[in-house]
Amino acid sequence: MSTSSRTLSNTAALAVVSLIFFTWGGLTSLNDVLIPHLKAVFAMNYAQSMLIQFTFFGAYFLMSLPSGAVVARVGYKVSIVIGLVVAAIGASMFYPAARLPSYALFLCALFVLASGITLLQVAANPYISLLGDPKTSHSRLNLAQALNSLGTTLFPLLIGPLILVGAVLGADQIAAMDAAEQAAYRAAEARSVEVPYLMLAGGLLLLAVFVLAMRIPSLREATDAGDQTHHTYGEALRHRHLRWGVLGIFVYVGAEVAIGSFLINYMAEPQIGGLTEAAASRFLAFYWGGTMLGRFVGAALMTRFDARRLLAISAGIVCALLLTTMTTQGHVAMWSALSIGLFNSIMFPTIFTTAIERLGTLTSKASSLLVMAIVGGAIIPLLQGTLADRIGIHHAFVIPLACYAYIVWYGLRGSRVDADASHLPASVPRSGPMH
Repeated sequence: MSTSSRTLSNTAALAVVSLIFFTWGGLTSLNDVLIPHLKAVFAMNYAQSMLIQFTFFGAYFLMSLPSGAVVARVGYKVSIVIGLVVAAIGASMFYPAARLPSYALFLCALFVLASGITLLQVAANPYISLLGDPKTSHSRLNLAQALNSLGTTLFPLLIGPLILVGAVLGADQIAAMDAAEQAAYRAAEARSVEVPYLMLAGGLLLLAVFVLAMRIPSLREATDAGDQTHHTYGEALRHRHLRWGVLGIFVYVGAEVAIGSFLINYMAEPQIGGLTEAAASRFLAFYWGGTMLGRFVGAALMTRFDARRLLAISAGIVCALLLTTMTTQGHVAMWSALSIGLFNSIMFPTIFTTAIERLGTLTSKASSLLVMAIVGGAIIPLLQGTLADRIGIHHAFVIPLACYAYIVWYGLRGSRVDADASHLPASVPRSGPMH
């Protein structure tokens, strides 16, 4: 294959996979809309409503290693197609969950949806970083994550109002109804998710067909399937920068998800924003839109400045914003929380790419471990929800504050590549076979 052909192939692959980043970002951010919606429908407290994130991100923990095995066996491209189909099945399960309505079935649907997204994460994140010059891998993944953030910005803005279409009643109002009225209200509110998620299921299936038809490199030889040596996860974890990176992904995703999960309820608090849930859902666009803008800027900055130092600076600014929102009220508290999205922007892709740096044929195993660490999005919001039930949502932000303090340290110290990685071959494959 000629150099020009290879360049065109890589460009097409980047475009296609960036579209996938856009899609799973949007699907993930819709959980922030589902939480206040289902919290009202099923009359739950904060800890119970956080089972949505616990189930969704718990799938990352349970399905990451199987997903890594799939990628190693069939390559990146086929794995992406399988992930899209599984996610479509999960989205379609929202229809029977809404018809019953059943919170348990909603959680099952979220688990299947997240299982598909887990496979997409395991395949697509290293695919982007491997597809080109390793010196610009931070920039490429930041650019792809910017498209991910475009999805997280647009989905709550466009689809959120369809889910929160009715007036959300308070627990006292629901308690004042008789049993038949409560059942009718909950059924009507639950069914508002049917059409949006069926549309999403159809879109995911169309995207799977599109990816299957595209002639992009599978890069299969970059996985364990293309290597004569069978590596173990223990071998990967011997590398210090990967170990700390796994913890970095855990606390970062947990903090980001926790903040996003509470924003609608936080902005609805009388002393913060006093907004309705539907109006607050539209303000999520500022949080996720800030992340999108920051990733475009970050992709450019990382071609000129050290990625690790930028990571530490960004996490330090978020610590300052969290302290501000916890010690103030009104618009200052509200906009301090919303501004966190801008500085979140470079964190996930930077932690991910620094953690897999110079791991060669261990990259597939390392990627699975990093995606498994996304289980932080299940555990940390649940901890914050439990704390919010005890001390209030305002001061429960102390939990993500501790998470970002760790990321400051990781950027300055924990992300340094250890000497043991120096002997490994560069993890950039030759142009893969075309499918």
